Amino acid sequence: MFTGIIEQVCTVRALRPNAGGLLLTVDLDKLAEDCQIGDSMAINGACLTIAKLDGSLAIFELSAETLKKSTLGSLTLNAEVNVERAMTPNSRFGGHFVLGHIDGTATIKAVKQLGQFADIEFTAEPELLGQIVPKGSVAVDGISLTIAWINQSSFSIAVIPQTLKKTTLGKAKIGDQVNIEIDIIIKAVKRQLESLMPQKQPLTVERLQQLGF
Repeated sequence: MFTGIIEQVCTVRALRPNAGGLLLTVDLDKLAEDCQIGDSMAINGACLTIAKLDGSLAIFELSAETLKKSTLGSLTLNAEVNVERAMTPNSRFGGHFVLGHIDGTATIKAVKQLGQFADIEFTAEPELLGQIVPKGSVAVDGISLTIAWINQSSFSIAVIPQTLKKTTLGKAKIGDQVNIEIDIIIKAVKRQLESLMPQKQPLTVERLQQLGF
């Protein structure tokens, strides 16, 4: 379990094919001092397990499913990644519930600088957009963010200076792909509502009103 509050931007030191998957080596820098083999870490939002540790270098084993669902397979040597260690029982919960289970990817459509702030627009598949709500939470490359607005093909987030400074979004550019994890609460509510409705019947405001919502 994670919160979406990035602890550090770290550097990819090696990428090596591994039986249909990938071995990813990341230099955790000072974060490695409190890590051990078997620990879970969110790398650009994807929950990975430390398979080996060599000083500050952590090696992660990425499965074919992780490579299919996320952008991790397109990482390059010396690329920067957002890193968060799993939360502890006494951690402050500053973001939202982030599981590290990537639902899909989105592409940066526009970046608008507003002084020290930025508005970033992303395009995504309808399946992802259908689970995003205005003012709701979403994890973008592991960063807990709030949806500013959404339309039929894209959504936008307003990014504060601290987030731009402490995460990879500070270097975001048009065309970049990012990992997306939908808020688990929204996914659970959507699934329960769909189970109340006849198959193939769309979830509409009118139907929700009929059901008493």
